[in-house]
Amino acid sequence: MDQPAASQTPQDAGQDRDVLDIQQIMQAIPHRYPFLLIDRVVEVKKNVSAVGVKNVSVNESFFAGHFPNHPVMPGVLIIESMAQTAAVLVVETLGPDAQGKVVYFMSIEGAKFRRPVVPGDQMRVEVVKERNRGNVWKFHGTARVDGVTVAEATFAAMIMDRAAPI
Repeated sequence: MDQPAASQTPQDAGQDRDVLDIQQIMQAIPHRYPFLLIDRVVEVKKNVSAVGVKNVSVNESFFAGHFPNHPVMPGVLIIESMAQTAAVLVVETLGPDAQGKVVYFMSIEGAKFRRPVVPGDQMRVEVVKERNRGNVWKFHGTARVDGVTVAEATFAAMIMDRAAPI
């Protein structure tokens, strides 16, 4: 079996990556239920872009309170799914250099929510790297359902050493 892309170097930037399943996503980022908000990454162009997929189920924990009898995925969680897709892109791009590190949000700009995301939707989350300097990365993210844009934002993140457990 081939080595996972995480063993590749940033010099491999731009090379396509096979689909990452949920187990590979959980190896790349620390998020877990109920806060793991991508189910699959269907495309990675290292150092360029990534596409994640979130299957929105009526069983999501946040629907109990947002809103009873009118379930709508919170916009901040749509943005979080963009950030998680971007974090996978960073880890895939850096390869072994990402070992023991985690990607943290720094800023969100120009977030726009165009229509509600509801149970039964499959959200396709596309992130494009705008730039990076050192450990700071900037992205533009777009979430779509059935090809229609539901949200977009520009955001920055920093990759840092993972804090020791408390």
